[in-house]
Amino acid sequence: MRIVTVVGARPQFIKAAVVSHKIRKKHTEILVHTGQHFDRNMSEQFFEELNIPAPDYNLGISGGTHAQMTGKMMIAAEEVLMKEKPDWLLVYGDTNSTLAAALAAAKLHIPICHVEAGCRTHSMTNPEEINRICTDHVSSLLLASTQSGMDSLISEGLADRGKTVGDPMYDAFSEYRSYKKISEVRLDMLDGRKINVPPEFYYLTCHREENTGDDRDLLEIFKAMEQLDAPTVYPVHPRNKARAGRLLEQTGTEKILLAEPVGYLDSLCLVSNAKKIVTDSGGLQREAFFAEKKCVTILDFVCWPETMVSGRNELAKPRSADILEKLSHEQTVDPDYKPFGDGNSAEKIIKEMEEYYDNRN
Repeated sequence: MRIVTVVGARPQFIKAAVVSHKIRKKHTEILVHTGQHFDRNMSEQFFEELNIPAPDYNLGISGGTHAQMTGKMMIAAEEVLMKEKPDWLLVYGDTNSTLAAALAAAKLHIPICHVEAGCRTHSMTNPEEINRICTDHVSSLLLASTQSGMDSLISEGLADRGKTVGDPMYDAFSEYRSYKKISEVRLDMLDGRKINVPPEFYYLTCHREENTGDDRDLLEIFKAMEQLDAPTVYPVHPRNKARAGRLLEQTGTEKILLAEPVGYLDSLCLVSNAKKIVTDSGGLQREAFFAEKKCVTILDFVCWPETMVSGRNELAKPRSADILEKLSHEQTVDPDYKPFGDGNSAEKIIKEMEEYYDNRN
């Protein structure tokens, strides 16, 4: 098979790391990077650390409104697809890169395989929700990571195209978790210092516009973290650096360590060794779950219902009292509860694509 894989954002690089390596043992893959995440720490470092093959095409598209970005990506993706004439377009998740490539392929009658299909937040104010729904409805093969994803496909009349294969993020976590020790992680601080990770710490990731778009909500999050019994490591998304730095300086906050974005292997170390985790990232919620770490998610919708059990992951408003209350709840871990699969989703993804291709031909 000849497969064009399109990626553009950090979570997609992680999934491609485990799937692309296995694709290339049997098939031809053309890797396209849209450029949606272009910062070295958000892009290049992932390709280097995870030994992802260099992209065959780098479209260099980032910035602008959702419509501007999606439109430019769709035009560029169409050119690649017309030139390469693949048997498959393979896309992951819910980014603008995913939707743009899927729309271009659908209009060219190229079969689309959507990995992480069926994921729903049931919040149409979330732009990624629109990307998920539209991509699923134009795709030929819908590969759900969990049973809840498959249930969504069934409810939308897409069951005949769907299969549950597990989560390639869990594959990646299982494979790469032991690659680096926490003693080897050095934090590049925003003030230019390089420091070791404290012996005890909390891990914060916060990048969504609804949490970082104004001072009030981010201040509340900082207020909560400042009251904890250990420092908080906070790698800051590039677009949030200025606000975060200004707020910490204004408030005299001392227990939040503002760092540059970290690579995947460093992030896995931080997840695996943190006391607890506070995030607004769908990917980090899952990694916290895989690492059996208590997680508080600062969102008003559920991304992964499988994690919202036994106190393991709880939603909180961007208010310090709510965050602290949820962090105080203890979790219960059932080692037999594995809703994200057995760590072999990459093989299952390729098998489903092969079977569909053989039946079609």
